[in-house]
Amino acid sequence: MKAIAIDDESLVWTEHDAPGEPAADEVLIDVAWAGVNRADLMQRAGAYPPPPGASEILGLEVSGHVRTVGDDVTHLKAGDPVCALLTGGGYAEQVRVPAAQVLPLPEGISLRDAAGLAEVFATAWLNLYMEGALNPGDRILLHAGASGVGTAVIQLAKAMGNPVFVTVGSDAKIEACKALGADAGWNRHNGSFVDAVKAWGGADMVLDPVGGDYIRQDQSVLNVNGRIVLIGLMGGREADVDLGYMLMKRQRLIGSTLRSQPVKVKGEVMDALYESVWPKLASGEIKPIIDREFPVEDAAAAMDYLKSNDSQGKVILRIAESA
Repeated sequence: MKAIAIDDESLVWTEHDAPGEPAADEVLIDVAWAGVNRADLMQRAGAYPPPPGASEILGLEVSGHVRTVGDDVTHLKAGDPVCALLTGGGYAEQVRVPAAQVLPLPEGISLRDAAGLAEVFATAWLNLYMEGALNPGDRILLHAGASGVGTAVIQLAKAMGNPVFVTVGSDAKIEACKALGADAGWNRHNGSFVDAVKAWGGADMVLDPVGGDYIRQDQSVLNVNGRIVLIGLMGGREADVDLGYMLMKRQRLIGSTLRSQPVKVKGEVMDALYESVWPKLASGEIKPIIDREFPVEDAAAAMDYLKSNDSQGKVILRIAESA
């Protein structure tokens, strides 16, 4: 098969060993589309190596058709259109993945649009409702609201009864987020978001892919018993934390990564998506937000575009010519 290889920081679509036949609890997928994520940028730069035993190939989510299933797999069969959450290996013609991380497509959703589902909605569900323990009515401050994860969080939160305040990089992105269901927003180029979020009513939870000096500001807007769930380090890995705020307001700072979670946890997340999110996708209440597609041969250009922060929604790669 062919896959993307990293050659002196260049990305090359070239021959690669096939993943082999699936184990009893695995599925082999012929990949049609793959999602591009910031974790891929980090791995390419050498800052985010795959967990032990995972594929070295980039790519954390795909859509495609099941080629073969292991002996213990009962919810899928050869030929089924599916999407999958991966630990690696998505920028390739085939990928082998635990069956617990593979779901049939929601009714009415194409393979193209499904390439942008697994990673963002799994990240949203894990961090909002498992790590963040949100209740209906709890208020969310969401940074990078126009990102792939951000567009999933806004829609999911609206459907689950959680108001959202976003921070983004332009006024146009604020309007785009409001169109998806965000209540209010702040252009980060206008300075600190603290006063605006306080005027909105504060936050019960912050979903923060930035880190750095955002953490202290996050603390300033948290209501009593508030939680900060840190999912990225775009602003740096060192932060000034006010322990007084944390103690007196009973705040929690939670670090979270999806990729390194065990298969059991990922399976629980995917089961929750199938039960709670897939029907909303089928009905149109929630929709995949695809910003731009690139042929897999142009994976480097796709990554450059994602790195530019100009995207609104998911960036995806077309793997199969007939996809």
